[in-house]
Amino acid sequence: MRKKQFKAESQKLLDMMINSIYTHKEIFLREIISNSSDAIDKLCYTAMAAGDASVSRTDCRIRVLADKENRTLTVSDNGIGMDEADLESNLGVIARSGSLNFKKEAGEADDMDIIGQFGVGFYSAFMVADKVTVITRKYGGDQAWMWTSSGADGYTIEPTAKDGVGTDIIIHLKEDGEEETYSEYLETYTLRSLIKKYSDYIRYPIILNVEKSRKVDVPDSDEPKYETYTEEETVNSMVPLWQRSKDEVTQEELNEFYKEKFYDMKDPAHTIRIDVDGAISYKALLFIPSATPMGYYTKEYQKGLELYSSGVMIMERCEDLIPEHFRFVKGIVDSRDLSLNISRELLQHNRQLKTIASNIEKKIRQELKKLQENEREKYEKFWESFGLQLKYGIVSDYGAHRDILKDLILYHSSRENKLQTLKEYVDMMPEEQKYIYFATAETVTMADNLPQTEQIKDKGWSILYMTDEVDEFVINILGEYEGKQFKSVNDKDLGIEDEEDKKDTELKEEENKVMLDYLRDSLDGKVTAVRLSHKLKSHPVCLTADGEVSLEMEKYFSTIPGDGPDIKAQRVLELNPTHKAFYMLMDAWQLDKDRCARLGELLYDQALLIAGLPVENPARLTELMWEMI
Repeated sequence: MRKKQFKAESQKLLDMMINSIYTHKEIFLREIISNSSDAIDKLCYTAMAAGDASVSRTDCRIRVLADKENRTLTVSDNGIGMDEADLESNLGVIARSGSLNFKKEAGEADDMDIIGQFGVGFYSAFMVADKVTVITRKYGGDQAWMWTSSGADGYTIEPTAKDGVGTDIIIHLKEDGEEETYSEYLETYTLRSLIKKYSDYIRYPIILNVEKSRKVDVPDSDEPKYETYTEEETVNSMVPLWQRSKDEVTQEELNEFYKEKFYDMKDPAHTIRIDVDGAISYKALLFIPSATPMGYYTKEYQKGLELYSSGVMIMERCEDLIPEHFRFVKGIVDSRDLSLNISRELLQHNRQLKTIASNIEKKIRQELKKLQENEREKYEKFWESFGLQLKYGIVSDYGAHRDILKDLILYHSSRENKLQTLKEYVDMMPEEQKYIYFATAETVTMADNLPQTEQIKDKGWSILYMTDEVDEFVINILGEYEGKQFKSVNDKDLGIEDEEDKKDTELKEEENKVMLDYLRDSLDGKVTAVRLSHKLKSHPVCLTADGEVSLEMEKYFSTIPGDGPDIKAQRVLELNPTHKAFYMLMDAWQLDKDRCARLGELLYDQALLIAGLPVENPARLTELMWEMI
């Protein structure tokens, strides 16, 4: 028996295989099992083509056997097997794929979905092995063969004996080192976990010898005794839920699958199934959680869908399949049409991936819209958990996703006292109403109590209450909705003021300009202007802002950690010229200008409280209140 050498290129590739191509050593088991599945597929196709009825898929198995004493892990299949020429061709030259060649020769058979395409998966075993032995016997042949290799130094092929067709791959594990513990691949728990993780949906049973314990009856003894025994157990699910028709799967099964797969104690809020058969064929099973996952709104949270190719997991978290604004969606995508790289750990960025991702985005949007229209209570619960994410989606990427998301957002409506979509608000607007009015505050109650809302409420019109820090950025990105501009209740001109009232206010402001400027100066830079308002009805004062930065934006920027720019709004103190407080100011201006300044300071602090802004000196405010009383 003469040892044969790999070709020079193959030696280099084998070294690269062991050290570079695969990120995680555990991938070797996925590759070996996938090869076994391919071998069974080839047998079934070949037997069917030959009219051999003795071969049945129901008899096909893949067995995984761990031998701790000899440090070997054996993966066996009763697939097509190999002869000497096949061993020389497939295992003597690295990166020559017997599976790919077989698929080309067989054509695009409907029932044959070969996984191995690169001819390198088998050699991943050398990441954990110091020797690999292959014992195989080909379908239709009488002679079995043994291929043995310890790596780049070459291989041997010699005749051997084997009952039945198929292949045994015997992996002799390396000794444990300081950094690597190869013995873990002999543990039942580890093997079961890896099979469930990567190969759970291989279509053939994967049999594992599982150690179990049972109680033993001992005569004349009250002490319970237990013995350990080994039992064969099928550890993979084989046919995944997403491959079964909708009629075959109940919602209860889907709920249990979701909770087990994604470690959630609650049923999903909504399930989405996608089945596309065309130029790019794929199936997807997606879930919307019923509550916000822990740490969801943090940088550490990782989005992504599990990606499978023909039932074999390729990526545990494929971020490119789900857009950021739908990052809460969990689920699985399975396609046989994806272009994979050589290690099958990463997906090549290509047209197929982008097409699938685009279709998934449209489907999620469609399903959310349907939920909003047909199951409103359910949608509002979803909104409570993930509405903020959709708002962030609108403002991200300079508003690139606003058209996808704008019809999904909800805001509390003042008149209806419930959540509304922008379309529902616009559809209820009276003909004479020109704008979509909104008020921003920390809570709905605070927004409802803003003095600036009174004039709009008196018209019987609705106001949208916005209570998230991102809301004003959302409005700036949207700009308008169905031709209706957004207008803040803080705007100087609400577009509904009586012209006579406006003229009276402007005239009164001109008459009191000196006093108003004095009040501005006495507040020592806290405001850029003090002016009279035609918006106020029963309240004496309110605080607004000029320029692009609103009071709510100022609050938002103040919460950002670090040494960023100190962004402040140009605050404006607005006074009600018909309120008793204004007449008190006028009297004080005539009699005691210092008292006028203190009264202005008191009104400014009151305006801060109404706006939900902190008062700089609460003790000073208390002192002023007692003084004025």
